[in-house]
Amino acid sequence: MVILHGSDLQVGKPYRPWAAQAFVALARALRPDLVVVAGDLTQRAKPREYRIARTLLEALAPLPVVVTPGNHDVPLYRAWERILAPYRNWRRHLGPALDTVTRVPGATVVALNSSAPRRAVVGGRLDATQLAFAGKAFGGAPGGDLRIVVTHHHFVRPPDGLGGRPLPGAGALLRAFEGMGVDVILGGHVHQTHLGTSRALVEGVGPGIPLVACGTTASSRGRGAETGENSLNVVRIDDGTVRVESRRLGKQGSFVPVGERVFAR
Repeated sequence: MVILHGSDLQVGKPYRPWAAQAFVALARALRPDLVVVAGDLTQRAKPREYRIARTLLEALAPLPVVVTPGNHDVPLYRAWERILAPYRNWRRHLGPALDTVTRVPGATVVALNSSAPRRAVVGGRLDATQLAFAGKAFGGAPGGDLRIVVTHHHFVRPPDGLGGRPLPGAGALLRAFEGMGVDVILGGHVHQTHLGTSRALVEGVGPGIPLVACGTTASSRGRGAETGENSLNVVRIDDGTVRVESRRLGKQGSFVPVGERVFAR
């Protein structure tokens, strides 16, 4: 299973169209089994931004694509819209469902909307209803399927402390996902590549779930060691390992490998 994992396109003022085109070009060359965009497709959740993001996603066809909302995909300054109809533009341009199940040969992918426009604005939340949704999806998955979770917000803070507060109750959430047999969790939000495992918060036997946070794929808002940089991940999963190849946008205009980490399953 090969997954092309991007996040934080942020169509709007920070958007870099050339980085987005490099993302599409890599998808066409790599032909992964799945493309994941882990939130913040827009900067201010405006219709024009969503139209551009939709065009970008359509350029990935016929590859299967999984997306999930981020905190920038709901209005920030349009307060009444954020309270009364925060996902209006998302639903109009990207589809009605906020929590989704996608099945591709060999994998069941559950994307959970971690944005919380009425409670956290920038930070995120996952609730018991969403855990039940994931549990039902994985419970009905074909035997032997990989189990993949996609959220925008992070579970563990990067070492430099940037990226804001992790999801509240992250330890309990990860214990629940371990109980579901989840193989990997893909996310974004922190604007830099951050790789870890659920063992950072949950004691247990075995290596834990790989937590793979993507950096900023197509905007100028990279942080930490990736300040001013654009990045993505190529995730390869086999019977024994989850192999994460980190890539950054090079001067030649393509995403080139800069490092790799291998997790035992």
